[in-house]
Amino acid sequence: MPRAYRKTTDLPSAIPVFPLGGALLFPRASLPLNIFEPRYLSMVDAALAGHRLIGMIQLAGLAQTGAGDEGRLLASVGCAGRITSFQETDDGRYLIVLTGVSRFRVSEEITQGSPYRFVRADWSPYALDLSETPALDENMRGRLFAALKAYMTRGEMRADWSTIEETPLDALINSLSAACPFTNPEKQALLESRTLADRCAALITLLEMERPGQGGGYVQ
Repeated sequence: MPRAYRKTTDLPSAIPVFPLGGALLFPRASLPLNIFEPRYLSMVDAALAGHRLIGMIQLAGLAQTGAGDEGRLLASVGCAGRITSFQETDDGRYLIVLTGVSRFRVSEEITQGSPYRFVRADWSPYALDLSETPALDENMRGRLFAALKAYMTRGEMRADWSTIEETPLDALINSLSAACPFTNPEKQALLESRTLADRCAALITLLEMERPGQGGGYVQ
């Protein structure tokens, strides 16, 4: 990550948030975004001129789609990412990549007079997100692979196993948590898992319980 945040007090007390159903960001993971709505173009402009942080957050409840997010409650926990890549297209869109910094708990939503939403962020419950990647029991890799293979077999999916096997375990856990077609509440539960080991255990449980959509697919 280009900038190191060593403690929660290094992070701003208020951040803009982007409510986007199904798009979860995890610490140290990357999330590419195609920004085209005027208010979120303004949000990116402001972030680039400041701390470069944007909070990704779900809307509360089961419904995540519909006519905008105005007036709809936000989930209690999101993850802030720093803009680490930026490109402007000929038609005025922004292609950005957010790199996850830390999760946060929403203390309150605040009015900033901007067209996009702001929250006061409580970083303290997730101080461990700023520490070095925690060591994980490599036995968890075997359990995760077994659950993933069974899940993909049920869904008639294929995978690039050589790439998967070379992926660091923490990156694999977060990538699968974000990419697998779980429900939004299930993904939110993965995000809120206290530790990476807890997230891995929850991910294994979901992979063992879920049946992916039929029709085949490919995982890389």
